[in-house]
Amino acid sequence: MQDLAALRLYFPLSAKARATRFWHRFAAPSLAHHLLSYARRLGVRQAILHHVDAGYLQGERISHHSLEGGSMRHPQCLELIDTEQKLRKFLKDHEHELHKVHAVLFRCELSLKM
Repeated sequence: MQDLAALRLYFPLSAKARATRFWHRFAAPSLAHHLLSYARRLGVRQAILHHVDAGYLQGERISHHSLEGGSMRHPQCLELIDTEQKLRKFLKDHEHELHKVHAVLFRCELSLKM
């Protein structure tokens, strides 16, 4: 069995991916959607974009999720689970877009199959 790892990426709701198509120059895709789509194409085993009720990123004020509208600085967390090698490839492929992203890599000590 391969050793699993979890990669968590923390970034603000307002983070945008780089424009790769003509139309992206008018409305660039969100970084969360871009990274989630790339993880799927790369074949990452599991990817989850966590809903954050409240929190803060380094240097920012506490932000609370609100149905009426939220702060563009509200934090998001994208969690990817796969082998450490594949997750490091994911980071390397997107290093140019991750300059404002805080990444944390956890090695899984126990993985149970049911």
